[in-house]
Amino acid sequence: MQVEALSSVTPFDISHLVRRFFGTLLATPLTPAEQRIVAVRLRPPERHLFWAQAPADQRHAFETMRRAAIHSDSWELLNAALLHDVGKAHSSLGAVGRSVATVLDAMGASLPAEMRAYRAHGELGAMVLEDAGASAIAMDFARRHPDPDPQSHDAAAWRILLDADDI
Repeated sequence: MQVEALSSVTPFDISHLVRRFFGTLLATPLTPAEQRIVAVRLRPPERHLFWAQAPADQRHAFETMRRAAIHSDSWELLNAALLHDVGKAHSSLGAVGRSVATVLDAMGASLPAEMRAYRAHGELGAMVLEDAGASAIAMDFARRHPDPDPQSHDAAAWRILLDADDI
């Protein structure tokens, strides 16, 4: 059964995970200019959630927003890009721990609490975004990415977010 679970992981998934692993390891903190962009874009409760993330997650979110901005200037869409992984702050796992959690979860293994929190980051993020009064697309993208459009949002906007998040 464990071999079957691992065989369901596609080469695309593996390449995405490898890119994210090295992206996390090599991430640089946001520059003061980038920090100002974030501060202007987000409302105070959203800013709090953004800054609670690890610096590597802040970098990933900023780059996701930057890539999305090439295709859209929608305030809500770009904020969704910035906020989509805020649920990861509920787990203090580093790149290795996150990778282990992903592989163990794919194998159907029972995960320790810290790893379960990481694997549930989408739902956790959506809950804290709701409490912060974030937009519907920010909550839904946090909860549902990288799944296809939930059909409750513009398909083109959702595709922009998915493409921007795929590093």
